[in-house]
Amino acid sequence: MIARTRGFFSKLQAPRSLRKQLLATSLLILSVLLILIGVLQYALMRNFIYSNRAEAMETQMRSVPREFYYINLNNPLNNPAVENNSAGDSTQRGAANGTSGGTYAPGNTASMNPGQSSSPQSGTPGGTDNAGNNGNMSPDNKRFYGDRRPLLLDAHTTIAIYSSDGTFKDLQEETLSASAAPRMSNGEYNSLLKQASDKATGKYRLITAADGNEHLAVFMNLGRPGATKLLLQMSVETGPLRDVIMQQLLIFGALSVVALLAGLFLYLPALRKTLIPLSKMGESAQSIDAGNLDVRFPVDQGQLEVDKLSQSFNGMLERLEISFHNEREAKEQMRRFAADASHELRTPLTSIYGFLEVLLRGAADNRDQLYSALNSMHGEAKRINKLVEDLLLLARMDGAPQLRVKNLLLGEMIDEMQPQLLVLAGKRKVNFDISYGVRGPVDADKIKQVILNLFHNAVQHTDAESGAVQVSLHARGTWAVLTVKDNGSGIAAGHLPHVFDRFYRSDSSRTRKYGGSGLGLSITKSIVEAHHGEITVTSTPGEFTIFQVSLPCLPD
Repeated sequence: MIARTRGFFSKLQAPRSLRKQLLATSLLILSVLLILIGVLQYALMRNFIYSNRAEAMETQMRSVPREFYYINLNNPLNNPAVENNSAGDSTQRGAANGTSGGTYAPGNTASMNPGQSSSPQSGTPGGTDNAGNNGNMSPDNKRFYGDRRPLLLDAHTTIAIYSSDGTFKDLQEETLSASAAPRMSNGEYNSLLKQASDKATGKYRLITAADGNEHLAVFMNLGRPGATKLLLQMSVETGPLRDVIMQQLLIFGALSVVALLAGLFLYLPALRKTLIPLSKMGESAQSIDAGNLDVRFPVDQGQLEVDKLSQSFNGMLERLEISFHNEREAKEQMRRFAADASHELRTPLTSIYGFLEVLLRGAADNRDQLYSALNSMHGEAKRINKLVEDLLLLARMDGAPQLRVKNLLLGEMIDEMQPQLLVLAGKRKVNFDISYGVRGPVDADKIKQVILNLFHNAVQHTDAESGAVQVSLHARGTWAVLTVKDNGSGIAAGHLPHVFDRFYRSDSSRTRKYGGSGLGLSITKSIVEAHHGEITVTSTPGEFTIFQVSLPCLPD
């Protein structure tokens, strides 16, 4: 059965709509809560009603004088104390106080004077004659005993008395009960005789009668001193009480169904309004493509979770936009790089091709023209070789640069390069400001190339006679700062952001004149970054240009 039920529910497809899923889940949770409340209400209400009825029954039992129970424990039809009651003597009667259950009991009867006979009240059924004979009473009048009235209770209430000697007296006729009193075993009654009190406790016990009906019973110890112990039992069928409980549960169930239906019709519009921000996000997402990655989701929609989701999507879109922008720039740089490399290679190749044509046309027979053409072709070949080496170096630096790092003294390294730098400077004034003892983890060949590139760039852009170049090295904390300053023509502000781009020349004709390919500063930057350093440039046109390289160094 369980397998079939699981198979049935597995075939049911969950709603695809988020709104329907939320609605179904909410109604299901509400239904489970209402069922739990109903079960709890049944348990609490049952205990409450049973306890209240038990207290009322205890009050009923205590409202009846105990003499009534004592008299009815024996057969009142043969009791001379009842038969000899006289209206003319000083007979005392007492009526029990009425209770909520309609209990009505006679009072105590006083003893008669000896020798006097009782005369029946006229018109009173069940009265005795002058001879005191009462054996001819009809069954309908057995509940009347002389001038005493019966104990009136509702039809479902029974009273019985149990004696410690095992006697069980059912007062069904005296109470006009519709059913006989339920009886337990003598052992249970004897146990109750030890525990029951003559005071109200509100405790009750559920007993199943011989006819199968359940009874709610309360007990009271009659406490007759010096005599057999008596236990008074009052019980009532629980059927009417369960009917009250079921009626309340039916009302609760009907109200629960109404609440679920009301929630269904009221929750749908609320869900629709709640999911509007998600719908807006869906519309915005449909309008986004590679061409308009600048579109953003609204972030102030009054829902914290949706706003966080919007912020996350906006962050993703921003990263995608940056990635696409970088990709486009990379493609553009690659295109420019290919174009510039082709241009740089085409120029010397064209020159070599031209010289070869001249030689083939007969210039080879002229010794001077031959040597001049060969020298020119040799120069262009060296230029091509330099360009290819620079390109290969950049490719290696862009990939996984392999540096042979050692802890070296940077000042002493510059001292070793001074003769070569002075030769490059020619008649230009060169000033060295070196702080010795600065040690750092560097690749000596690569750092020498950085210094040579920066110095050669300064020489190219300064006057051959009045030019001045300053090379300085100082330690600033954990950084070694290398500075190359010149008094050349400077770099315009529009060119500064591009000086480290590949094949970029601020003065193309001048740089090409000295054999520059526009890759020197790009190589310098790649080497510096491979050493986890940085390079910057500042310039004032017509006054100076300063390249500053910062490299990690060891503390003193």
